[in-house]
Amino acid sequence: MLTQRQHQLLQFIHGYLRDHGVPPSFEEMRAALRLKSKSGIHRLITGLVERGYIRRLPYRARALEVIRLPNGVRVGAGAEAGADGNVVQFGRPADDACEEPTASLPLYGRIAAGTPIEALRDHSTQVQVPPHLLGRGDHYALEVVGDSMIEAGIQEGDLVVIERTDGAENGDIVVALIDDGEVTLKRLRCKGQTIALEAANPRYETRIFGPNRVKVQGRLVGLMRRY
Repeated sequence: MLTQRQHQLLQFIHGYLRDHGVPPSFEEMRAALRLKSKSGIHRLITGLVERGYIRRLPYRARALEVIRLPNGVRVGAGAEAGADGNVVQFGRPADDACEEPTASLPLYGRIAAGTPIEALRDHSTQVQVPPHLLGRGDHYALEVVGDSMIEAGIQEGDLVVIERTDGAENGDIVVALIDDGEVTLKRLRCKGQTIALEAANPRYETRIFGPNRVKVQGRLVGLMRRY
């Protein structure tokens, strides 16, 4: 049994997927349900996942799939239910899916999405990631600790794939080295000579620094989640 809010959100996600081919953002879901905070959307999604109506897709921060609807219609992997309740196939059916090859990346340690902690550089531990997450250049992986980026779809225990770079665009989620001693995962905001590291959780304040205190060590390009 779904609550009224869960039902509304499920129908919105389903309709948005049908019309746009991609899931809605947390902000679009929040606006559609007229909630004050995106944290309420996270709780609703968790409830829908636990009840088997939707699932989060691995390897991507913003990826949801509708499995079934309240009227009992089941929506299989790679399919959507049309307005008349019939299942319409798109993409590749899950039963025919080939196992995707993987690439090996070094897991350097744990990165704080909360209070900054040291990121380890341990080349002895490797993780396997889908090649489509990797572009050109050097990459590595980190395990997320904390919940400050939860409204960007990044949860504690996730593995984030990082492209090694010392530069990033305004709004990118980056691995930031603070005062040569703290490492954290935050959204980068630059204005003039000021650098802001912005959380995606209203419980955490944005931290403001001068230009010489923050060094970008990488940019988020992918995410993996274990269930």
